[in-house]
Amino acid sequence: MRKLLLSAVLLMLGGAAAAQQGHDHHAMQAFTRDAQEAATATPAFAPDGSLWVVRGGPATVSVARSTDLGKSFGPAVAVNAEPMNMDWGPDSRPQILVDERGGILITFAIFKDKRFNGRVYTSRSSDGGKTFSPPAAITRDDTSQRFQSTAIAPDGRVFAAWLDKRHAAAAIAAGKDYPGAALAYAWAPRNEAGRDGAFGDTALAFDNTCECCRLGVAFTPAGTPAVLFRNVFPGSVRDHAVVTFDRDGKPGPLRRVSVDDWKIEACPHHGPSLSVSPNGTYHAAWFTDGSARQGLFYARAGGPEAAFSAPRALSSPEKQPGRPFVLSTASAVHLVWKEFDGERTRVMWQSSADDGRTWTAPVAVADTADSSDHPLLVARGGRVYLSWLTKLEGYRLMPLGGST
Repeated sequence: MRKLLLSAVLLMLGGAAAAQQGHDHHAMQAFTRDAQEAATATPAFAPDGSLWVVRGGPATVSVARSTDLGKSFGPAVAVNAEPMNMDWGPDSRPQILVDERGGILITFAIFKDKRFNGRVYTSRSSDGGKTFSPPAAITRDDTSQRFQSTAIAPDGRVFAAWLDKRHAAAAIAAGKDYPGAALAYAWAPRNEAGRDGAFGDTALAFDNTCECCRLGVAFTPAGTPAVLFRNVFPGSVRDHAVVTFDRDGKPGPLRRVSVDDWKIEACPHHGPSLSVSPNGTYHAAWFTDGSARQGLFYARAGGPEAAFSAPRALSSPEKQPGRPFVLSTASAVHLVWKEFDGERTRVMWQSSADDGRTWTAPVAVADTADSSDHPLLVARGGRVYLSWLTKLEGYRLMPLGGST
């Protein structure tokens, strides 16, 4: 029964990528209302308070700016001048960062072949999004990279993590078994990410991670990154783990989040979300179909060495919950996810004012009758917003809580 439920969830949510592809990528109205040509929309606020959104279609990545919180956008600008075979995986999306000078960094992945090997590219704009540099590979290795995630450190450097198959390819060539992929990472100097050669040499943090689930990345109060990912534990158990990097930018030990005991010889395409509060509390949300528990769950840890709390269910498996996203601010922690009742998909939201110890009752804050992207959260000052792209309604940015 759980496997049938999982299949239904993955077909419903993963099918959005195929359903949301289409036509004119450059018209302003297409960017704001018509979701046919894009599978994903990812937001970022700039230092001046404007909203930037990057959208991924089947062949093009485009960016547009809004000065009225997503009600309208300026003309969309293509990041790649020539069509590319974009990675349409349900957990893969173009990502955007805006630094303190207004520089824009875009990262995205493409498919290289029909075996789902990919390559991650970066592109940068230093003129306010008017033009973008030609896409450059994030690493010289061309084996396979997918599911990149980037974040700006407090000191202005950019941290990038992704799933990498160079060790898997070498093991297979040698006739050896190698489950999954590896967690790779790289750093770029302040205000230089995306320029040719700006990212340093790639390093691999851990082998044998799940090969096709998104990563959760957040910075600790010490300015070091933490990455939440689905790991492959002995016995093909695909449960979640977190790694916190040290002050030298090197990965620390692997820390298991929960023993869900999901034994599966495949990839769920359903990655986790991570946020770290200003006081150092880790907040993790994830999906599992393990023998110990099934559905969506949340857990917290008091610091980089603390154990995670017992998992708290976010919803009932009968509601087909999926795609959790967690974001913490100085005043609250926010959680969103999707549920499907057979006719409509709803985004559910709940918040905590005591750092994840207790929570408000879940409430539906948006819905749609057709395919949709994952729900995302983004903050400007103390205000948290839901960012959601749907086929019928287009792109929406909705305030959830906090001060204006």
